[in-house]
Amino acid sequence: MTYTLSTTIDLPWAEALDRTREALSAQGFGILTEIDVRSTFEAKLGAEAADAVGDYTILGACNPALASRAIAAEPEIGALLPCNVVVRRGKGAEITTIEAIDPQTMVQLSSAPAVKEVADDAANRLHKALADLSS
Repeated sequence: MTYTLSTTIDLPWAEALDRTREALSAQGFGILTEIDVRSTFEAKLGAEAADAVGDYTILGACNPALASRAIAAEPEIGALLPCNVVVRRGKGAEITTIEAIDPQTMVQLSSAPAVKEVADDAANRLHKALADLSS
């Protein structure tokens, strides 16, 4: 089973991260959290661990309207929110990979029809955001 939607882009790291935020925003997603994994590894594990992971940021993307519908249908679904979007580039790499959790993963864990509707909508929006990044 594939559990992510992904694309790659040939942009400098900072620009790739900014464009990812913009593409998500255009699809109604706000960024609730932002985790700089590289910095965390460097602080907690040292420079070698940071170099090994490369540039790596996890964006916690949330579309409030979709999240509200999902939580109303099944309150436990909040454990799977927000939609994590990883922006990563290995040491020495020239391209950046963007990966988003596939919302259809929620459907496999829930039998609520409303959760499927939300997952379908979120998946469409994430596909559009990734496609915008690739164009």
